[in-house]
Amino acid sequence: MGRTLALDVGTKGIGIAVSDPTGLLASPLRTLQRKGVAKDAEALAALARELGVDTVVVGLPYELDGTEARSARLARQVGEAVGERTGLPVRYVDERYSSVDAHRQLIEAGMSRERRKAVVDQQAAVIVLQAWLEHPELAEEGG
Repeated sequence: MGRTLALDVGTKGIGIAVSDPTGLLASPLRTLQRKGVAKDAEALAALARELGVDTVVVGLPYELDGTEARSARLARQVGEAVGERTGLPVRYVDERYSSVDAHRQLIEAGMSRERRKAVVDQQAAVIVLQAWLEHPELAEEGG
């Protein structure tokens, strides 16, 4: 297993996390400010090449009833565009509660509200990635 790139796609930013080369640990990388699906996918594809990743994991924010609404469709669009540009496999992970968990973890760490706002998307991507690293069988394969 090589490095994996994880994305927490929001309307304003994309939280990015990456695994270590052994595929055991997830670490926050940065938050990409959204500029549209095509430009975002180009930037993410360049990052994937730079980091030498072999898989992309995208968090899908399903609704509580398990359906896909606008935000999940947006995440899927970004994942598909990155997959097309890189040729890498894309996996989708249920991330209904990752942002809530990320906020909780950052509060428990004593992080200020201003700092939390800057890194919460990255932390959500870490949660998505760590879930996939521990249970890859739960992911949905994408295009």
